[in-house]
Amino acid sequence: MRRIGAMAAALSALIAAESALAQKSYPEKTVRLVTGYLAGGGSDFVTRTTAQKLGELMGTTVIVENRTGGGTNIAAEFVARSAPDGYTLFVGGSANTANMTLYRKPGYDIVKDFAPISRLTVAPNILVVHPSVPARSLQELIALARKNPGQLTYASAGNASSNHFSGALLTSMAKIDMVHVPYKGGAGAIIDTIAGHVSMYFSTLQTALPHTRSGRVRGLAVTTAKRSQAAPEFPTFAESGLPGYDNAAWHMLLAPAATPREIIARLNSEVARGLAQPDAKERLAAQGFDLVTGTPQALADYIRTDVVRSAQIIKAANMHVD
Repeated sequence: MRRIGAMAAALSALIAAESALAQKSYPEKTVRLVTGYLAGGGSDFVTRTTAQKLGELMGTTVIVENRTGGGTNIAAEFVARSAPDGYTLFVGGSANTANMTLYRKPGYDIVKDFAPISRLTVAPNILVVHPSVPARSLQELIALARKNPGQLTYASAGNASSNHFSGALLTSMAKIDMVHVPYKGGAGAIIDTIAGHVSMYFSTLQTALPHTRSGRVRGLAVTTAKRSQAAPEFPTFAESGLPGYDNAAWHMLLAPAATPREIIARLNSEVARGLAQPDAKERLAAQGFDLVTGTPQALADYIRTDVVRSAQIIKAANMHVD
């Protein structure tokens, strides 16, 4: 028994030494950040900004790989099945916690199949209304909807999009009846809101701000718990009379489950340091993103909470992706 104990201790020491060596030598080759979105969009922008800063700070090449399809499920499953060595990472977010309910077989479990590294950004939606809508605040809009059930319409970029979630959460929490009008992307939604074909749209800040400043639409409130750094002049829903309201698109960095803790810690540290640099923060803010990095454990807790929260909204609104 003593001999077995000594062998086990030696084996543990060897594993610890190899782990420490891996941490010291990591990274030794190109790191891939995989995203489920097309190049040129907001999520791709966050991914490329993160890749640039990781590459600079870790002294290696970090490339972005766009694997689209399946509502980001193809990219997520690819990374979940990759080697847990820190060289293939996934930039995911709110879509992936929602997909645990939206899809019967997404191909992965966002909680079990990944090692959380860090949250990255949050992008609030802003509720904008056509100038013909006689509401200059969220409270006035809610009162108007209650007087005219089923008469007001809200656009979204598609079923189960972040703006659909924003509208569904508003109707549920405020106990009002509004009609959801899904579009195939945000461009059609904002165009028809400006034209008055729909009453309102839960737009991204980047899309909405030029139109709120020109007066073509009226901004009422942002959907995050805190005011946005990119547009601090707009109040939150909570400040506007709907306490507890919080919904936005957000991004995170994940590795395959079983990735060594030392590598996770290194990546977490470099992400926080890189995205906090003034040039990165300014670039993100210009696109409507606020920085929200944190510990791996904080992200793990957030993922679990958001899976439950998303499921409640999906079921209450009878959302579907077909």
